[in-house]
Amino acid sequence: MYIHSYTSINDFLESIPVNHRTKNPMFYCMRLEEHKDEIYKAPFRRDFFFIGLITSNGKTNVIYNNQDDHIKESFLTFQCPNLIYSFYKEKNTEGYLIYFKQEYFNFLKFDFFNEFPFFNILNINLFQLENKTYQELLPAFEEVFKSYENRDVFSKITTHKFLALLYNLKEFTKIQNELQPLISSNHSITNQYLKLVNVHYLEKRTVKEYASLLNISASHLSKTVKVETNKKALSHINGRLLKEAKSLIQFTSLSIAEIAHQLGFSDASNFGNFFRKHTSTSPLTFRKNYTTR
Repeated sequence: MYIHSYTSINDFLESIPVNHRTKNPMFYCMRLEEHKDEIYKAPFRRDFFFIGLITSNGKTNVIYNNQDDHIKESFLTFQCPNLIYSFYKEKNTEGYLIYFKQEYFNFLKFDFFNEFPFFNILNINLFQLENKTYQELLPAFEEVFKSYENRDVFSKITTHKFLALLYNLKEFTKIQNELQPLISSNHSITNQYLKLVNVHYLEKRTVKEYASLLNISASHLSKTVKVETNKKALSHINGRLLKEAKSLIQFTSLSIAEIAHQLGFSDASNFGNFFRKHTSTSPLTFRKNYTTR
């Protein structure tokens, strides 16, 4: 088993599978009620963003951030590119799915991640909702979908309605309450640091290397990240590496030695020491425990 990565929205749609395809390679809207069958999707990555507002009448499970969640009623999710995700959708699940590439918003002059902090480059944000809340959010999604379905797929009107939806969701109380700790005067430095860690964690393993990229001292970076996240800067590097390690152990058939090599360790022994230090278990035991759950 290996983790497939989809760079094209249409390639991903074909794999689910659903009948519809997008003419605009940067943007696609899907109504779940148009796809009645059960869908199971093994762990995968995709090279584009995803927003989902979904209500479940039965059994819907999603695997994200190395955890398995059963959806009780409804949920709202935001996903950045290249995060591992898996799901099972029961028949008659309803809702709205929006896929888009970052290039879709190339005209924006501000930093997309700072403006919409519910898109987290390191983690999938998933908010479980009561059905009442789902109904409150539904009209804002309908605005986008009606524009998308009734206009040319490259319509700027649809783009601006979608942007309005993102601002609407930014004001949503549940999201504000859960993301408020991310907003502070030091947020920009911390956010840049986390982005860099997400890109360079395989080859850069020290805070000093990231401080150099940000043109600040390692001490200042460490203090800023500690204040913002209540975690040491180094722990974010190790945490990102550990998350990738767990994903490879759980979702692939690669040997521990192969995983160690892929993650930049000199050998399986060094990787095993790193893994045990942060999880109190060996990679093989971790794999065995996951497969026997």
